[in-house]
Amino acid sequence: MLKSIDPILNADVLYALRAMGHGDELVVCDTNFPADSVARQTVLGRLLRIDNVTVGRAARAILSVLPLDSFVDKPALRMETVGQPDEIPPVQIEVQSEIDAAQGGPSPMGSIERLAFYERAKKSYCVIQTGERRFYGCFVFKKGVIAPD
Repeated sequence: MLKSIDPILNADVLYALRAMGHGDELVVCDTNFPADSVARQTVLGRLLRIDNVTVGRAARAILSVLPLDSFVDKPALRMETVGQPDEIPPVQIEVQSEIDAAQGGPSPMGSIERLAFYERAKKSYCVIQTGERRFYGCFVFKKGVIAPD
């Protein structure tokens, strides 16, 4: 255990979050996402896991240490529901709440079509798979910067 660090952030996840640079993207996904095969094509090249938690809980932990990019309009993206791109399922509402809390106010997510999401995920720094079983619990977060004191 470490002080002030969420205990669900394991050593592998913390390493990846720290190693990422400004503008690098990470994918946080549900259990149905083809995480292992996609992760093999990322910069890190292997799958990371935060098991036994929802994607919302994982997002809260990740966003407690990862700043979102303030240089882009939508530093967080959600996977669109097939055939209903404007539908926002409860799992995505939950993650939106975690983003807003971490950002200190409203910070609406962008969206990306499912197959385009897969292609973008392959270009990300890493993929973190959660224990989320609800459909469409897949997100991209773009890392921002921490300003000097």
